[in-house]
Amino acid sequence: HFLMPYPTEDSNEWPVLRRWDVPWEWQTVVLSMVGCGVSFALTGLVEQSILQYVGFSAAGATIDEKAEILFLGQLSVTAVVLGVIFSITNTFRPFPEDVFRYDVKEPFKLQNGWLLWAGIGLFGAVISIALVGAAMTYLNGAPPEREKDSLVLLLPLIGSSTLSTAYLVGITGVLAPILEETVFRGFLMVSLTKWFPTPVCVILSAAVFAFAHLTPDQFPQLFVLGNFLGDSKL
Repeated sequence: HFLMPYPTEDSNEWPVLRRWDVPWEWQTVVLSMVGCGVSFALTGLVEQSILQYVGFSAAGATIDEKAEILFLGQLSVTAVVLGVIFSITNTFRPFPEDVFRYDVKEPFKLQNGWLLWAGIGLFGAVISIALVGAAMTYLNGAPPEREKDSLVLLLPLIGSSTLSTAYLVGITGVLAPILEETVFRGFLMVSLTKWFPTPVCVILSAAVFAFAHLTPDQFPQLFVLGNFLGDSKL
């Protein structure tokens, strides 16, 4: 789990209502999020162009080769998008102590231990996502269709080989969490607390997080996941 900034201490407020010390205005937030979206799309287009230029064919590729391509694609997207967001906010350096703060100390501290609350959030998210999925199945009369998203592409890699499994862990356990947690929780959610109550910011950032995956059938589950991930930062 990726550690996010800690809220500023304020003895007069409940921890869940504490806000971050955000140095930028709404224009920076809009520019950064649009920049992230555009850079994500352009990076994908460039990657596809390069693969076509070198003659890569997914049909004739091995599992390990497909895993490597997916890993390099996630690595490039992570590097480019984070480069955009930090370049835009770079003019506000030095950042306040509670913005873009990465700290792995005291992982099991009850008040703000990152590993403890990540585990609690993940446990709650898994249960809630299962309940939402069951409710959608009941209402629709059938399980929601899986979109052809990146997660579906990763399923054949599980246990295929040591190398493909390592790439899978790198994608789902390192690169994707770093990218998504930094953009949606570390930047967007934190920035919104300048204008909205913190619980509202959790909900808004979760909605953007779910929408950004472009999988409408999975929106409820992703929205629930985004809320739990946001709550685990408070």
